[in-house]
Order: sequence, then C-alpha cells, then structure tokens
Amino acid sequence: MLLRSLLSLMSPGGSRARLSILIYHRVLPAPDPLLPGDPHADDFRWQMRLLARSMNPLPLDEAVDRLQAGTLPARAVSVSFDDGYADNAEVALPILREAGVPATFFIATGYLDGGRMFNDTLIETVRRLPAGPIDLTPEGLGQRQLDTIADRRELIRALIGQFKYQPAEQRTAGTEALARRFGLKLPDDLMMTRAQLRELAAAGMGIGGHTATHPILTEVDAATARAEIQRGKADLETLLDRPLRLFAYPNGRPDRDYAAEHVQIARECGFDAAVSTAAGTARAASDPFQLPRFTPWDRTPLRFGLRLARNLAEPLERRAA
Repeated sequence: MLLRSLLSLMSPGGSRARLSILIYHRVLPAPDPLLPGDPHADDFRWQMRLLARSMNPLPLDEAVDRLQAGTLPARAVSVSFDDGYADNAEVALPILREAGVPATFFIATGYLDGGRMFNDTLIETVRRLPAGPIDLTPEGLGQRQLDTIADRRELIRALIGQFKYQPAEQRTAGTEALARRFGLKLPDDLMMTRAQLRELAAAGMGIGGHTATHPILTEVDAATARAEIQRGKADLETLLDRPLRLFAYPNGRPDRDYAAEHVQIARECGFDAAVSTAAGTARAASDPFQLPRFTPWDRTPLRFGLRLARNLAEPLERRAA
C-alpha cells in the first residue's frame, strides 16, 4: 500500500522512530452542523480502520516507554481523547474495540456524573436560542442575528472567545447566567459517568489526568494549578484503584496555556509523561513531559493519510520555556 510505504519511510522504527499522537474530543453518533470539527461514528470508523491498516497503533503509555528505550516500531501511532465526553464510551469505544485500536482518555474529573464544560454550555445555549435577533450586550457582543447555521457557528466562536480566558469561576457563572437569561434547559448527560469511565478502563483503554475542572494553567496561580493537577490525579486513582502515569495540559499550547512551571508541577505530582497540543511527532530527543499531538480533521481517507504524513514532516515540537 502506497500510504503504508510512505509512512514507513517517514516514520522508521528504533532510534530514529517518530510517534504520532492523535487528539480527539468527541465522536458523535451522527453529524452535527454545530460541531463540524468533531467526527461522527462513520468517519471515526474508517479513520480507525485506516490506522489499523497503515500504522502501528499502540497504547500511549507503552509507546512512550518504547520511544525512550529506542524500541518503537515503524509507523507508531497512539490515539488520545481529552475531557471525558460520554460519547467516548457510548460511540468511540465499540469502534476502537472493533478496529483493535487502543486509546488513552484524559479525564477532567470535575465534570463526571452530570457536569458540563463551559464551551458546551455555550454551544447548547446557542443551539436552543430562537431564530431572529438576539441581544448579547451583557456579554459584550451587542446585537446578533440568528437566521442560519452559519450565524450560530459564528456566535459560538465569538462566545467561546469572549469567555475562554476568564477566571474559571467567573467563566462558569457567566455562561450559566446566559442560559438562564433566555430560560433554557441544557443537557446534563454530555460527560461520562464514573461507571462509563470504569468501562473504558475494564476494556483495556488507558486513562490519564487532565486536572479537575480544566483551568487554563497560565491563568491561575501556581498553588491552584498544583491543586487542580493533584486533585484530578487523586480522583482517578481512587476511582480506578491504580496509579496514573500520563497527564494532558488543558488546552495544551506551550507558553500560552501552560508554562515551564506547570511541566515541573506535573513531574512533582508523580506523572511519568505529559502531552501538549503542539503539532508534530515525538522523537527520542523529545521532552517526555511535552509530547506533541495533533488533531486529524480531514474527512476523506486520502486527506487523512496525507495529514498523517505531513505531521511527520513537522520540525521539532514547540516547548514551554
């Protein structure tokens, strides 16, 4: 297969190996026009089949160990999910098992059993707003018109941009107040239950830390960052009765979302490795606490495969300094 040969050339095994780590958040049961960046089940199925055919999928903890030992196979890839959405267990897990592809799920524990992340509060609010003019002056966005799906997508982008870097408590209060102002009832089943998390672990999937409430670490003080990382780790270790090895920085952009001090905190909290959202592939020289990942958003097998190859050609990853 041409793609397999190309990937073998660009991602050899042994001491010159490169590890591709993919990021997902959700796998939807069906296409959602308000979530065009998230794959639905049919897309995710062919993506996992392509990985199984053309790459060597490995559990992330094993891949990290073998990268450091110089024993990683050619075309190594690991699949990861961030945040802890219920559809990871309901939709993604059966497809992963069918394709024989392992994955690691990084869980923000504060949202288990009925919690909701701020961005989902905004998305689900906009989904339910009536068509026509809408006054968002209290949110700093003035008058908006909601006539089309494109209008709603643009409003979601604007609202997330407005709230994203606010302090966590202010952000939660503001987004929930918006839904209340319009009298909207929002779903409380978007995130996993503890039972679903145990199901993932029982199926042999990896579980990693992602803080408790997903703060952007550069936006909180060091004590709060440490407490969030420690709490998320302790929650999961208690729930699963096993040590946690891997961590994912919320949002994950070096210097913008986390800094060198947070890398040190992750080490001190007892993790063995951590992942960012800087593009590229991990190599033997990579900092194990700043492993790069990328999001495969292409919707055809050819483009998806070429994206894998292009990511392998990325220069050495960005690191927090």
